[in-house]
Amino acid sequence: MQHTHQKYKVKNHIAKITAFGLVAAALALVPTVSRSQDASSSTNAPTQTTPKKHHGATPFHGKVVAVDTSAETLTVGKLILNITSTTKISNATNGEPAVLSDIVVGENVGGSYKKDAAGQLNAQTIHIGVKAKKKKTEDSSTSTNSVSN
Repeated sequence: MQHTHQKYKVKNHIAKITAFGLVAAALALVPTVSRSQDASSSTNAPTQTTPKKHHGATPFHGKVVAVDTSAETLTVGKLILNITSTTKISNATNGEPAVLSDIVVGENVGGSYKKDAAGQLNAQTIHIGVKAKKKKTEDSSTSTNSVSN
């Protein structure tokens, strides 16, 4: 019986050491993961919280801080976006095409950009303003279930 009790103590001791080792390994990895997240968030990140890439482009939205038509750049928040010959600019309220000079400081814009090999942010699309909401075709106060007399 003494021998069985001693085996139990050894197994218990090994289990404690293993658990301690796993906890220590997990704690050692936490600072590494945190630093990599901090490094990625300190770069010129879009104003969105979790951007999803669409066809290699990163979406953005925010208020216009500066428009430089001579340098062909647009500053949205902390992003400085280059306007290229392939950038598509449109008015979100009516869907009509627009140009860089149509954009006003303080206006809300959205769109997408791609980072080139030199680290420059090239705008792919820019939508000026907020998309207009569709109007209802029927007045909501009328009922289609009413019976006329």
